[in-house]
Amino acid sequence: MGLTANADFLSADEQAHLRQSAWLRQRTHVLGDSPFFQRLWDGQEPPATLSELPSLPLCDKEDLRQSQREHPPCGDYLATPMTRANRIHRTGGTTGEAMNLALSARDAHITAVVGGRAHTASGLGPGHRVIHCMNYQLWMGGLTDHLTLEQTGATVVPFGVGDSVRLIRTIRELGVTAISSTPSYPAVLARVIEEEFPDLEPADLGLRLGLFGGEPGVDDPEFARRMHATWGMTARNANYGVTDVMSNIAGQCEHSSALHFMAPDVLHAEIIEPETGAVLPIEAGISGELVLTHLERECQPLVRFRTGDVIAVEATGPCVCGRTVPRFRVKGRSDDMVVIRGINVFPTQVAAEINALDTLSGEYRIRLRGAPPHDRLPLEVELASGADAPADLATTLTARIKQSLGVTASVELLPAGSLPRTAGKTRRVIREN
Repeated sequence: MGLTANADFLSADEQAHLRQSAWLRQRTHVLGDSPFFQRLWDGQEPPATLSELPSLPLCDKEDLRQSQREHPPCGDYLATPMTRANRIHRTGGTTGEAMNLALSARDAHITAVVGGRAHTASGLGPGHRVIHCMNYQLWMGGLTDHLTLEQTGATVVPFGVGDSVRLIRTIRELGVTAISSTPSYPAVLARVIEEEFPDLEPADLGLRLGLFGGEPGVDDPEFARRMHATWGMTARNANYGVTDVMSNIAGQCEHSSALHFMAPDVLHAEIIEPETGAVLPIEAGISGELVLTHLERECQPLVRFRTGDVIAVEATGPCVCGRTVPRFRVKGRSDDMVVIRGINVFPTQVAAEINALDTLSGEYRIRLRGAPPHDRLPLEVELASGADAPADLATTLTARIKQSLGVTASVELLPAGSLPRTAGKTRRVIREN
């Protein structure tokens, strides 16, 4: 039982049947073996059909943190003995608390196969040599995503982060054709090439495919255009995941810039209205917070978990690539959303306007000073290297943001190279209270 070959190509009815069958097994496991959900449900019997799942309460990240505080190290949503855990990852603890993520051997296998579907859709496969530049130290995106890359049949070079000079030499010496990293990392490499390899241009490295994830904005066509212009590579959002649920559950294909949901047999997805929790239909044009339920998870199964990601459904019919799964875009995380005079603004929306102007590097920060409410969007934007910035550049960007987002920005232009580059996730919203 479990994974179904080519599940992302099956009909919607076939996928629904797989989910329902898996849920009947999973509900027994969770009800009998998860003290966390026994307590949360407080004697309520979980429904036998997924259509009735909204009768159960939602859970969120803070619930999981509290569970691990009270029941270290993995919380009482660990539904197996610790001896069943084949691997334990940790989150970075950027909020002050690292989370422990336990996977059984079966959990790890399912995670790798589903992530492999996403990378395959994004164009990776046999014949590619892909260098993986995510942090291998505890973080799920290192080893786990490495294994998803291997599922495609590509040759994987496990580089990690740091020592960018060595990375550039490795790419050239091994004839690497693809890179897996955060979308902000190529900017780091471009700077290193400029400083350390003056006879090279980024496109000289021969990278043809960029598989990005871990940060928003990758599916912006302007981002893809910039990557191709600078590197000669096709840039794809190949790695969208939710750490507590599964490291990679969605990716783009060559025919669509939206994300394909690649776990139709092992995850049940809902969309809710963030403020009320009301369930919304999964259909084109619907926007709301993504909620996920494990249908195949041994160690830390989650039911109706609020991801905090606000998504917009683009299509539910078959794609030109043949996949039949829903396609969506990530508007942003609810905790990254900025409210300006009552208007919700996500960093991805701001990035789209910045990336449209070639005189800007694409690097930016939203720096919020003081407590809300905020009446302007305080924006630090970096000039492109060697670009002659027109005198009205700040005015032009302000006008674009006003027209597209309906808010007034306060734009500060910074010299090229002013903002920090990082191999990890780049913080776009800085809150200074």
